[in-house]
Amino acid sequence: MTMISGTIATVLHHKGANVWTISPQATVFEAIQLLAQKNIGALPVVEGSTLVGIFSERDYTRKVALEGKTSHTMKVREVITTNVITISPDDTVEDAMRLMTEKRIRYLPVMQAGQMIGFVSIGDMVNWIISAQGSAINQMEAYIAGR
Repeated sequence: MTMISGTIATVLHHKGANVWTISPQATVFEAIQLLAQKNIGALPVVEGSTLVGIFSERDYTRKVALEGKTSHTMKVREVITTNVITISPDDTVEDAMRLMTEKRIRYLPVMQAGQMIGFVSIGDMVNWIISAQGSAINQMEAYIAGR
């Protein structure tokens, strides 16, 4: 399907490669504060320059709130998802969508040569597809109109 064409590198170029991260030693409360401040749903958990996991709103609700634990004392490392699935900048948007759907995940760290260079969400993929479809429609209309 040509409307989904585009690489993850292109998506990062358009969205910006700025990635907010958190330390595994931070408290869950600090992580939730950062999610709220930045209006995001997940944070890559990084120790030094190594990706060690992902902390998401889902981790908080299922592993802290529903367990009756307190976010003020609990550390991020205690609740993160550690079996992180990643993608490369050379992979396509279609690859990312397939991976997210098959693995039932919403976020993918973008890795190159062992380093995280970006972080994409299912929302980023949907926005890219909508934009690509709009562009394709405009091109078709221009072609039909003979412009």
